[in-house]
Amino acid sequence: MSVVVVQPSRTVRKPFDARQVQLVDGFWADRVRINRERTIPHGLDQLRRAGNLENLRLAAGGAGAYRGDLPFLDSDVYKWLEAVGWSADDDLAAAADEVIALVAAAQRGDGYLNSYVQVVGGGVPYRDLSWGHELYSAGHLIQAAVAWHRARGDDRLLTIAVRAAEHLLTESLVDGHPGVEMALVELTRVTGDRRYLTRAAAMLDMRGHGRLRGAERFGPTYWQDHEPVRDAASVAGHAVRQLYLDCGAVDVAVELGDDQLLAAVRRRWNDLMHTRTYLTGGMGSRHRDEAFGDPYELPPDRAYAETCAAIASVMLAWRLLLATGEAGYADAIERTLYNGVLSGVSLDGTRFFYTNPLQLRTRRAPGGTAGRRPWYACACCPPNLMRLLGSWQQYLATYDDTGIQLHQYASADVIAGPIRLRIRTAYPWDGRVTVHIEQTPPQPWTLSLRVPRWCHSATLTEPDGTLAAPAGTVKRHRRWQPGEVAELSLDMPPRITEPDPRVDAIRGCVAVERGPLVYCVESADAPEGMEIEELTWDRHRAFATVPGPEMVGIAVPVARGGTAGAIPYFAWANRGVGGMRVWIPR
Repeated sequence: MSVVVVQPSRTVRKPFDARQVQLVDGFWADRVRINRERTIPHGLDQLRRAGNLENLRLAAGGAGAYRGDLPFLDSDVYKWLEAVGWSADDDLAAAADEVIALVAAAQRGDGYLNSYVQVVGGGVPYRDLSWGHELYSAGHLIQAAVAWHRARGDDRLLTIAVRAAEHLLTESLVDGHPGVEMALVELTRVTGDRRYLTRAAAMLDMRGHGRLRGAERFGPTYWQDHEPVRDAASVAGHAVRQLYLDCGAVDVAVELGDDQLLAAVRRRWNDLMHTRTYLTGGMGSRHRDEAFGDPYELPPDRAYAETCAAIASVMLAWRLLLATGEAGYADAIERTLYNGVLSGVSLDGTRFFYTNPLQLRTRRAPGGTAGRRPWYACACCPPNLMRLLGSWQQYLATYDDTGIQLHQYASADVIAGPIRLRIRTAYPWDGRVTVHIEQTPPQPWTLSLRVPRWCHSATLTEPDGTLAAPAGTVKRHRRWQPGEVAELSLDMPPRITEPDPRVDAIRGCVAVERGPLVYCVESADAPEGMEIEELTWDRHRAFATVPGPEMVGIAVPVARGGTAGAIPYFAWANRGVGGMRVWIPR
């Protein structure tokens, strides 16, 4: 069995088994290690404190009062279990034994499993499909089961998930929160039972016909129930729901060879990238309904940019990359991972952001953003981060019949049959990526490396010489020899980014980027005596980079104050919470 998050039966690119990609050191190895050593254990402690595990005990027949008032608290347990599955850590897996036993005990004899419905809702399933999240929670159970099956060869969760899936097959259902669709496709991929794929396809076709109730609150667009999935030209409504829905649509399209459905998702993605995505890769500009706003409605201070939405966009972009092979999807993954995703967790791995604004005022009204928290009453984001970081190495590379494609850059060892690569880099602080050919077959094959769109000057040096590498993908098809080296060099000076003039809230501002990183200025790094709201960019003076022990900072020239220090956006709010801004007025 392959250890992969997504295992499509037919795509342009194929994902590597996680066991074939081993992170060695550097930026992403550190983030993955912190996730394994600190974040996932912290998650178990918080699930105990918040009552999620106690609720499963109640569903299993225990006595007591239900903790919390949300109907989808089980899903946080399942996401945590998925993170443990991908982590390949035996100690974490042993700690999960208690949780798996609780899940098994809570499942009813007929296969149904939802602690809220069983304890609070009278035990009658599927009465509130608009708001109840029952299928959404079942989807996360299935995805956890797939992780444990593929990564650990452990089918305890899979047995539970199959029984739960069989129960929902008895009804014609569409859930207010998508997510089960992609899970059902993955269940078909694991079991070979195409009934799950068929049901996922039917759920997609049922959406967009007014089946969900509650339009008086946010309207049918909130659930993407306003237009059929095949017809909708643009993203709409609740951001995470839309992105999860389109993940399922890509999975169904790939398995059924449905080019029309895949084209519909790609059409929405292109619109999303051009009109509704923040510089950080964040998505969703409205707090009221956690939704996409109008085209170019991207206020930095009111950005919702939920961490889950950033994660969902990575999941969708990965599926589209596998389906099409187009480098632009890997560009989007990189931008979002470094900025929109990593901002959601503190550097020590134990505190989280639910929303990720691009500006925080120095003088704030009471009740505003007050830094990361150890957990949330609605804790969807923390365990979502855990499962994504637990499977990060699976997004690094792909392969096909012609060779290997490197999409993300980290120090790693890659083993692909007769090919062994040793990749070393200090990325994202340095733009050099060195690929050592450790083992190779005698016949020619193609090494492909992504050149990000942000890079305006790049070269590839290999045994036949040095060539310019334009943005997109640079490929070298040759008869490689053991011991040979290919080095990609990406120039990454600090650069000024101009906003689209149609984004009213930041017209007349600039942002600072370097390599894949978006930078921001915090109050702690503003010139003495100045608040960040007073800063204006001085275009007459140049930037300077400031190497640090763990990251590269940038000295931004500002009027009246000389310079202000800028740090990577993902690292803000780790020194207390003062003012912060990404976009600086001219």
